Amino acid sequence: MTSPWYKTVSSVFGLRPRIKGLLFFILGVVALLTILSPLTSTSYEASSTGSSTRVPNIYSNYRRIKEQAAVDYLDLRSLSLGTSLKEFPLCGKERESYVPCYNVTGNLLAGLQEGDELDRHCEFEREKERCVVRPPRDYKIPLRWPLGRDIIWSGNVKITKDQFLSSGTVTTRLMLLEENQITFHSEDGLIFDGVKDYARQIAEMIGLGSDTEFAQAGVRTVLDIGCGFGSFGAHLVSLKLMPICIAKYEATGSQVQLALERGLPAMIGNFFSKQLPYPALSFDMVHCAQCGITWDIKADAMLLLEVDRVLKPGGYFVLTSPTNKAQGNLPDTKKTSISTRVNELSKKICWSLTAQQDESFLWQKTADSNCYSSRSQDSIPLCKDGDSVPYYHPLVPCISGTTSKRWIPIQNRSAVAGTTSAELEIHGNLFCILSGIKPEEFSEDTQVWRSALKNYWSLLTPLIFSDHPKRPGDEDPLPPFNMIRNVMDMNARFGNLNSALLEQGKSAWVMNVVPVNARNTLPIILDRGFAGVLHDWCEPFPTYPRTYDMLHANELLTHLSSERCSLMDLFLEMDRILRPEGWVVISDKLGVIEMARAMATRVRWEARVIDLQDDPDDASCKLLREIIYFSRTEEEHLKKVL
Repeated sequence: MTSPWYKTVSSVFGLRPRIKGLLFFILGVVALLTILSPLTSTSYEASSTGSSTRVPNIYSNYRRIKEQAAVDYLDLRSLSLGTSLKEFPLCGKERESYVPCYNVTGNLLAGLQEGDELDRHCEFEREKERCVVRPPRDYKIPLRWPLGRDIIWSGNVKITKDQFLSSGTVTTRLMLLEENQITFHSEDGLIFDGVKDYARQIAEMIGLGSDTEFAQAGVRTVLDIGCGFGSFGAHLVSLKLMPICIAKYEATGSQVQLALERGLPAMIGNFFSKQLPYPALSFDMVHCAQCGITWDIKADAMLLLEVDRVLKPGGYFVLTSPTNKAQGNLPDTKKTSISTRVNELSKKICWSLTAQQDESFLWQKTADSNCYSSRSQDSIPLCKDGDSVPYYHPLVPCISGTTSKRWIPIQNRSAVAGTTSAELEIHGNLFCILSGIKPEEFSEDTQVWRSALKNYWSLLTPLIFSDHPKRPGDEDPLPPFNMIRNVMDMNARFGNLNSALLEQGKSAWVMNVVPVNARNTLPIILDRGFAGVLHDWCEPFPTYPRTYDMLHANELLTHLSSERCSLMDLFLEMDRILRPEGWVVISDKLGVIEMARAMATRVRWEARVIDLQDDPDDASCKLLREIIYFSRTEEEHLKKVL
């Protein structure tokens, strides 16, 4: 007997039984292929990364897409009906310092071991309730620069007094814990803190007269591994260099969290099992001062090879480590100091030990690519480099970048941050010629962002002054760029927003993010002396909550709409990494802006839409984040005061 449901569907189609059966069969096949298509692509991508890569649950991608489609449909329906969208609930206190993708317990349960469980694994991230990460109850807006670089509120970071006192590191001894503040000795402090001496020592080892001459030697960007709490990086910033601190994830007492709270460039990066999200030949110097890395713990010197991969030709590797401390994975009777072991490995990769003072050692990478062909046959092999940028790929036992057209010794580069026409032409020939990047396009983009930045500040100034009245006893408010220490450009393109900030004398530094599926312009950004990183915005960014003052997204939402990413998850992630009373600037098509304004209400942002151009399809949305938290007795709104 035919069911009533079947009769209803048959009456709708009005077809004979055989044709109806055939039609249902075809529809079933199409539906099945639709479901399996994301699973197939996920499996293929996982298998293409190599046998060592663990394949995630094949159903997770499908569940995410199905859930995203359902929720996005409901949001669009609510938006079209003019009804208000429900705000996301506030997360529990346990997630105040929550960093996704770093779940050691979950990684161990997934079978990861030998240190790999400490690394970043978004593929094992479990679905959690969507909620807004709240700040700690005693959170306070960071102090403005330059004062905020040396004094932070202790309630803004997750560190206990016992951790502070028991660390015993040089950096900790340069800190003072007073009431609700942590004070770092400034460069003009009452006592000589040793950081200046240390930087001058490194400069002398290079052959310079002073640390103010680093740029003259081609050193503009420094990768600081295990940076402590940022004292060395803060000094480099004062020298107008660009240090980037990377350190492993730490649940409490995090080096990265404290460095970012000081307004210094930093991000989570575990130097152990995966390549860092930078292309080959990215940094002028790599620095490790008692950074806790056992450089020979991996077979085939793979940790040192990763340093070599990101180090530019003629660049420097600085290692400061006690010479009398035996380290390594050799038997006890054969253990040697870590510096001796590194020196043995360095000879196989065309490095030379150029200087040693006290406990500091300085190696220089060869500037001549012909060095690799003159090595002995048993030396470490060369990689077959491609044009793709590694995105958390497994470490490789070979030397990268030797055939790159970007092989330019740092001593041959201009000491002024920027990209010359010749360098841009090299990048175009190597990376972007198929995408149509030409010097004219680069120049036009530069002019666009010079004008756009002026518009941003002219619009932000009255908004800040009207929404954030002066505190009693405060001096007159400074221009808004003095209230912003850092900016994350979420779709950075050539890094010209960063360039415009420098040209207009703004003190903020920029984390230039290149989306993983966008045109690969990260080498251009890094070669200009800017901070940059590759990232997939379908995943959380490797940083702690409340670490950026401003987020900038130009056409990012349009780009991600084709990537099967959930825009709701993106807005929650933006809210997580944005500090209270921080700013979001979204520039996109009008329809996308309207959707962004609806999303903003769900994460408790105050939204303003301002049309900056005559083109009706392009608008810019300024989103002021209004943070809300619950006290023990009642719901409170933090005063919007900068």
